[in-house]
Parts: sequence; structure tokens; C-alpha cells
Amino acid sequence: MQFLNCLPLYWGLVHSGALLDLELTKDTPDRLSDALVAGDLDIGPISLVEYLRHAGDLAVLPDLAVGSDGPVLSVVATSALPLSEVRTVALGSTSRTSVLLARMLFEQRWGLRPQYVTMPPDIPLMLREADLAVTIGDVALRATYDAERAGPGHPLRVFDLAREWREWTGLPMVFALWAARRSFAAAHPGVVKEVHEAFRSSLDAALLEVDEVARRAARFEVFDPATLARYFTTLDFRLGARQQAGILEFARRAAARGDVPPLGEIVFASV
Repeated sequence: MQFLNCLPLYWGLVHSGALLDLELTKDTPDRLSDALVAGDLDIGPISLVEYLRHAGDLAVLPDLAVGSDGPVLSVVATSALPLSEVRTVALGSTSRTSVLLARMLFEQRWGLRPQYVTMPPDIPLMLREADLAVTIGDVALRATYDAERAGPGHPLRVFDLAREWREWTGLPMVFALWAARRSFAAAHPGVVKEVHEAFRSSLDAALLEVDEVARRAARFEVFDPATLARYFTTLDFRLGARQQAGILEFARRAAARGDVPPLGEIVFASV
């Protein structure tokens, strides 16, 4: 995935040489989700919304996710206006889960009925077309970073959507899962187990030396090592009972709106 939030998951793979006999694919979250659903990928990350739409075809890899139990720093709404004055919203085109989360918050938490337009994730361009911009990933992290550095004098308001979800529901927000197609998991349980173990080991190794991961990543990014270390440790990669409860609550609210089918249960791959 072409976002910093996945770097800890891939850090150990690069250094250990694990999974060298498998073909790895790099792309945006929406395209990776589409590829898994279409069967072009056997195992991969999938946005929460796309998982909910295709849960019957997928088995979730245990204890692997991307989310947060509070602020996430990299899923934000940015505006020069107070929320009460927002009439138009530009939605970034690279994440369906964040888009649906934003719409839930606008309409059900804040009581707004804005007009929406979908655009590439470029905040200055988006704010020329709309009152508020919703972005994810590195673009959103930069917006958070700039706002924090500027302090009260910053011209834009930045709303962390995962923080808003946590305050609204009391639960973590999960943005993406790792899953295998059920047919592939049934036919190749050993491969699924190997991939799962490789990712878990990679993540554990990265979090043990998070300062070094951040230092190396900062050589290629606009963010300093301290900012990246904070980000990597803010992210929640777990998929325990609280995270599963967050998924089920998001699924319940999304299904009530008609955005996804009802989710009976989360089916896990056997690893």
C-alpha cells in the first residue's frame, strides 16, 4: 500500500526476505480492495467498507488491521470554516471507508446535509471547490502536522475523524483488514498461515525498533523522525475484542443507512 500507515507491517518483510516466493502488489487502498474482491489477489488488505460488502467471500486474518483507538492523525477533514457553516464537502478519491465515516459524522453526529463531490486528494485544490476536504494517508498526516506546528494561528481547522468516531461511539475505528478469499484459504491453508505469520513478525519487529524505522523512513519523507515515530505508535494494528466491536458497530450503522449489507459475524481464516 502506498501509505506510511502500512510501513510497520512491511518493514520486517523487507529485512527478513520473507515471502520472496510470492508476488507482492503495491497500489492504493481502493485498487487493492478491488483486486482482492475481483480475485486478482488471493490475500491482501481491504478497506472496511469493501470487506463489509463482500464478507461472504472473505476470511479475515486474525490480529492484523489498521485503525486507531482515538486520534489516527491521517484521516482528517480540513476547512477554513466552522462545521456549522460547511455546505459543500470534497471527498478524497482513495478511501471508501473514510468517505463513509465522514458522511456518517456529518449527517448523524453533526446534523449536517452538505453536498458532496469526489476529487483527487489535494487539499488546496479541494478547498477551491468545496468548503471542507476529507483526505487520508500522507496528505492528511501532513495537514495534521502543519496545523500542530502552526498552532492557533493556523488558517485551517483540522478534524481527526477517528477521534470523532471514538468520542461518538466509545469504540476504536478500524479502517482496513487483511483477508484471504475463502476459496483460496480453503485450498491453501499453509500459504495463508505463512503470510499471516510473516506479517505479524514483521509488525512486531518494526514496533520493537520503531525509532529506527522512523529515522530511516524520514530520509524519504517530509516528516521528521519524531513525527513518524509518534504516528507509527498512534496507529492500532490489533484486531482484538474492542476492535471487533468497533467493526460490528460501524457495520450496524452503515447497514442501517443502506450502505452495506448486514454483517452476521466476522469469519476468520484458520492460522
